[in-house]
Amino acid sequence: MEVEGIILAAGLSKRAKTFKMTLEFKGKTVIENVIDNMLTVCNRVYIVGGFNIEALQPIVRRYSKIELVYNQDYLQGMYSSVKKGMSCIKADKFFFTPGDYPLILPEVYQRMLDSDAAIVIPTYEGRKGHPVLFQKTIALQVLQQNNFCTLRDVIYQNETALVEVNSRGILMDLDTIEDYELLLEHIG
Repeated sequence: MEVEGIILAAGLSKRAKTFKMTLEFKGKTVIENVIDNMLTVCNRVYIVGGFNIEALQPIVRRYSKIELVYNQDYLQGMYSSVKKGMSCIKADKFFFTPGDYPLILPEVYQRMLDSDAAIVIPTYEGRKGHPVLFQKTIALQVLQQNNFCTLRDVIYQNETALVEVNSRGILMDLDTIEDYELLLEHIG
């Protein structure tokens, strides 16, 4: 079974006041950690860039299964990047995550693939997190929506399975420098 992935990396990183994707984390950049973990189950991964895309280019060149996709409309918000990424999907299933979740472990991706639901969301202690696993039919729905819709709206309209995982990393994103420091503390 072919599985693809989408990583969003187009945002302005306003709250972090620095480009989050290239911050060092576990001896690599944040985005490299996300890529490496996703590639354990994905045949191909699309990174949707926008702001500061030139900083992602040298990183992406090191990977044969990664395609960097430019969202020229990134200032219109995250949903424009979601649609850009989903327009690339060819596989029957695909993972989706923002690029600032470097602690999503390979076993989380693997566990989620056990479900046949149209949408699979991991939970940790009952709290929903990332990544989200979609069937291709969901991408087709998203592409038909206007930009005033959100991914959450589409999720609520479809069959969704919640999969409990033993990994707090599904909840740990990096919105601010304080979040970054917490992530560094978490890995010790």
